[in-house]
This record gives sequence, C-alpha cells and structure tokens, in this order.
Amino acid sequence: MVFSSVVFLLYFLPIFMLIYHFIDKKYKNAFILIGSIFFYAWGAPKFIFVILLTTFVDFHLVQWMDKTENNTKRKLLLLLSVSVNLGLLFYFKYSNFFIENVNSVLLMFGDKQINWTKLILPIGISFYTFETITYVVDVYRHLHKPLTKFWDYQLYIILFPKLIAGPIIRYHELADQITERKDTVDDKLVGFYRFGLGLAKKVLIANHMGVVADEIFGKDYHEIDTMTAWVGSLAYTFQIYFDFSGYSDMAIGLGRMIGFRFPENFNNPYTSQSITEFWKRWHITLGNWMRNYLYIPLGGNQVSKTRLYFNLWIVFLASGLWHGASWSFIFWGAFHGFFLVIERAFLGKILLKIGKIPSIIITFLIVNLAWVFFRVEKISDAFIFIKRMFVFNFNMETTIDTEFITYAVIAIIFSFFTITKFTQRIQNSIYVNEYNCFKHITVFPLVVILFVLCICSITSLGFNPFIYFRF
Repeated sequence: MVFSSVVFLLYFLPIFMLIYHFIDKKYKNAFILIGSIFFYAWGAPKFIFVILLTTFVDFHLVQWMDKTENNTKRKLLLLLSVSVNLGLLFYFKYSNFFIENVNSVLLMFGDKQINWTKLILPIGISFYTFETITYVVDVYRHLHKPLTKFWDYQLYIILFPKLIAGPIIRYHELADQITERKDTVDDKLVGFYRFGLGLAKKVLIANHMGVVADEIFGKDYHEIDTMTAWVGSLAYTFQIYFDFSGYSDMAIGLGRMIGFRFPENFNNPYTSQSITEFWKRWHITLGNWMRNYLYIPLGGNQVSKTRLYFNLWIVFLASGLWHGASWSFIFWGAFHGFFLVIERAFLGKILLKIGKIPSIIITFLIVNLAWVFFRVEKISDAFIFIKRMFVFNFNMETTIDTEFITYAVIAIIFSFFTITKFTQRIQNSIYVNEYNCFKHITVFPLVVILFVLCICSITSLGFNPFIYFRF
C-alpha cells in the first residue's frame, strides 16, 4: 500500500483516522501499531514477519545491554545487535549484487559459477534497518533510556507514516512522543495540509515528469540527440525531488495528524550554492544519520586533511551503496564525495566569490549530471547518456508538448521558489509558522482542491510507486 494509491486515500486513511479519533487515549498506540502492521502486510505479507522477529530480538538485546554495567559486555551486545541488522540488510539487499560480481570474476577465469536464487528486497528495509541501529546506539551512548514496553519499540520501528521511505528518525528524537504526546484538532488540520501538499508534489508534478523521464531513459542512448538527453535528465531531476520530497511531506503530515512531530527531510535543495550545502538540504535525516553514526565515529573533522577527505569518501560511498546494490549507485556516491572533497580543498572558495546565482546554477548542473548515474542501471550506459548531453547534436527528435512544458515550469518555480527572502517567508508561513483562523480558512479549500485533482490524476494515470520504495 502506498500513500498515493486510491486504496490508501479513500479507504485506509479515512477509516484509520475516524477510529483513531474516537478511541480512548490508552488504546491509540496499540491501534496505530495494528494499522501499521496491516499497512505493511498489504504489500509485503511475507516480510512483515521479518520485521516482527528482528524487533523482538533487538528489543531484548538492548534491554540486556542497558542493564549491563560491564563495558565489554555492553560493546559486545551493541556489536551483536548492529551485526544482526546489517547482516539482514546485506542478505536481502546486497547478496544478489555480491554473487553476480563473484560470478563475473569466476567467468573471466573459466571457473564454475555459484548457483543462487535471487532474493526479493523487502520494502523499506534500508530505512527501518537504520532506525533499529539508532535505537541500540542511542541507548548505548546514554542519549535516552530504552523503551520499557516491547509494543512501544515495535511502534517506533513500524510506524506506518515513515516506515517505507522515511524520514529516518533517530530514536531519541521520537522516544518521548511514543509514550506521551497530544494530538489536537489543529494538529490534524495542519497535518492534512502538509499531506495534501506532498500528495500534489508526487501526483501532479513528479508523476508527470516521470512519464517523460521514463520515455527518454527507455530509448537507445546511442541514438538520442543533445536536447533529448537534457530533457530526460532534467525531467528525472525534478521527478526524484518532487517524488521523494512529496513522500516526506506526506509522512510528516500523517505523523502530525496522530500527534507526532517528525524532523524535516528537505529544505529546497536545488537552491544550494555548493554540494556541501546540497547535502545539508537533501534527505536531511539520512545526512544526519551518516554524520552521527559513521562520519563522527570515523573521526569527523578532528583529523588531518588527508583523513578528513578519506572520511568524506567513505561516508558517500556508503551513502551510494545504501541507496542500491549496483555500481551505478556506488559511483553516484563517489561522484558527490569527489565534489565535497574538492570543495573543502579549493572549489568552495571559488563558489563563494562568483556569487549566489552562478553558484546555484553550477551546483544544480552537477547534481543533475549525478542523477543520471542514479537513474541508469549500468555505469557504461550512464556515461553514454552523459556523452550525448554534450555532443551538441540538436536533431530535435523529442517532441516537447505543451503539457510537459507546463509541468516543467511549475517544477522549476517550486524548486527555486525560496531563492529570495520574500518567497522564503511565504513558504515558512505555510510549512513552519503556526496557523490562525484566517490561514485555516485560506489553506483548507486550496488543499481540498489539490486533493481532488490528485484523485482524478491517479485514476487516469494509474499506479506510480515512489522512487525511494526500492531502497
């Protein structure tokens, strides 16, 4: 089940919210947990048992670790919990990739290849694996006490608004909200607004960008002209932003509707003036996770320049591999890591000198090129695609219709909307600031209209899953 499906929008969500509103407060967590299990089992009935089993094991390991005063035992239990979770992630997500590469090497030397039944990737495994790791590490670091009830811990992991594709919420950020929170009528309305705006991003912008991106990336890359290649790369650049940003808005909105305050996951990343700034604005919760649980343990900034550059590379290679089990994702991570390193070395000073708008344009073009490696499965094919972007062969093979131009203009406007302080204040008034009666009267009918338009679009275009569901 996905947020942008008719089943979720017209059946699951209204029924869930109606029951949640009327049941007694002491049963609300139990009801959310039941709803979350049903939500996940709808699309992956076999893998729900994997989550339930791993949460059971993790809960008791962390309880044991917290009660243990011996530091050596604490470290061993920490290592055991992390190893179990990373082991499951490797088994389901990376074993196919590992075996394929081993077989390629064996084939080169004429040896017998390994027989292997390809595994199906559980939905959202990368996200809930990282959250199980934050639980054990945060308790180990004494950032927060562990939850005393197993069902509360399971709720933290399987909470349906953020289960499939984040945000990745660190345990100590959510722990107190699980045991004690308030959900007011204002929360429900503001959450609905955020959900509706996220739905519009996904359905009315990302899906329409995706139609063009899929068409162009489905062509023979050797044959496409420069204009076609650029249209395809830009279409995907806007598709992935509005797809994932839309999902995050919907998750934050759903959480707010039931009293949870999730951290922000996007902050207008395409207005960044450097790749360093881009990663402070794009998938913020993943960046925070990588910084706190990988970059800082590696030494962070408190090391030599050479080691600092090495740490950055390791973090972004890991980030690329986290996104997917292929060399293209690894190269995508390395590509971003390379620019982060040279920004630290010299490029950052140059970007500061040339001014805001040129820096934004240069950063956006770098990000746009990187998305080609993210989109294309094989690195060799990605390089062919990028080559076609710069052959300056304008045969105009792709017909750009009025509908695409309209959605592209909308995508550009909202991607760069906060480029001025005035437009930034407008966005803050919708996303950040508190609502009064006048704002409710203004925003509510707008979101209802967008919601209806989205339902109409979904029924006409059909099912279109979120990009980050496969991670």
